[in-house]
Amino acid sequence: MAKTNPLQFFQQVRSEASKVTWPTRNETAVTTVMVFIMVAFATVFFFLADVALSRGVAFVLGIGS
Repeated sequence: MAKTNPLQFFQQVRSEASKVTWPTRNETAVTTVMVFIMVAFATVFFFLADVALSRGVAFVLGIGS
C-alpha cells in the first residue's frame, strides 16, 4: 500500500469531510426524541420480561407465594 505524507492525508480527510451531509437541528431533535421513546419501550419490555421469568422460576421451584 502506498504511503501518503501527512499533508496529503489531511487534504484527503478535509475533502471527505466536506462530502458529509450533516443533519439539521430538527432532524437531530426528532431522532433524539425517538431514541428516548425506544429506550422507554425497551425498559418496560425488559422489566415485564424480568417479572414474568422470576415468577415462572419461583413457581417451578415451588417457592412462589
